Amino acid sequence: MKHILFFLMIIMVTFSCKNESQLENDIAKINLDAKIERFDLLFSKIDAESLPNLKQAYPFMFSEKYQDSFWIEKSQDTLQQELFKEVEKTFSNFKVTELEIESLFNHLKYYFPEFRTPRVITTTSDVDYRNRIIVTDTIAVIALDAYLGSTHEFYQNIPVYLREDLKKEQIVVDLATEYAKKYIYQQPSKTFLDEMIFFGKQLYFKDAVIPFKTEVQRIGYTKEQLDWAVSNESYIWRYFVERELLFSTDSKLAGRFITPAPFSKFYLEDIDTDSPGRLGQYIGWQIVKAYMDQNEVPLKDMLIKSPEEIFNNSKFKPRK
Repeated sequence: MKHILFFLMIIMVTFSCKNESQLENDIAKINLDAKIERFDLLFSKIDAESLPNLKQAYPFMFSEKYQDSFWIEKSQDTLQQELFKEVEKTFSNFKVTELEIESLFNHLKYYFPEFRTPRVITTTSDVDYRNRIIVTDTIAVIALDAYLGSTHEFYQNIPVYLREDLKKEQIVVDLATEYAKKYIYQQPSKTFLDEMIFFGKQLYFKDAVIPFKTEVQRIGYTKEQLDWAVSNESYIWRYFVERELLFSTDSKLAGRFITPAPFSKFYLEDIDTDSPGRLGQYIGWQIVKAYMDQNEVPLKDMLIKSPEEIFNNSKFKPRK
């Protein structure tokens, strides 16, 4: 009997891999072209003669409340020049990132046929790492000075747990996150479960549209942090259930288990310091995965389903 079950499992895994391979082949055939517009390079070289043409090409990149002299002085500022220099050094070759963005767009087009390729524009933002990507229906703006590498000297005053994602490998992950926000619909969160499911949807969305990135990259953990979450999944879930947190409306729970932090706050000395932050997001991810495994629902439809419907039909059971 054990041999038969093992044989059936092998067949299922092989069939699943073939299906995934065929899916990726079909998506690759969409073959969208993402042209990266290096506004950062153009802006770094402006003068009084070239500025009007740049403003005409990128009017949305210039606030009308500032005169031309402001922009020229800004581009020639010593600190700005140092910023431009570091960006140009880190992104002298943009090909890998461009291919990843194109793959993301192919996946978006496959799952959301109405998707239209935006203009992808790179810029600098005085290291505004909290707003490093902006996405609209027609443009995607990427602040490259927020992706110079987690150990870069410009980031020394940024908390370590936030610095980890400030590297170019995360650009397409952050871009996918911004698109997830556009496609997820959910009523304003009232409970802890609502928050968990929202971010679970976001992470599952990234599973679908950037499968070429690892789970570690998609959630923004280190390998050790993800391993900790997997190994302690049963404990985390039991903690949430036994303390009746799932349907709690306590707003402090988001700060403890959802928002970026160096660790999650169980208020248990032997657990807190070892745990990664955002474990509520991680559990929400597992619930959404369980729901999608149990139900034949298109990605697009799942993103607009209520947290209650997803949770009640997920049959979620944590890893032991």
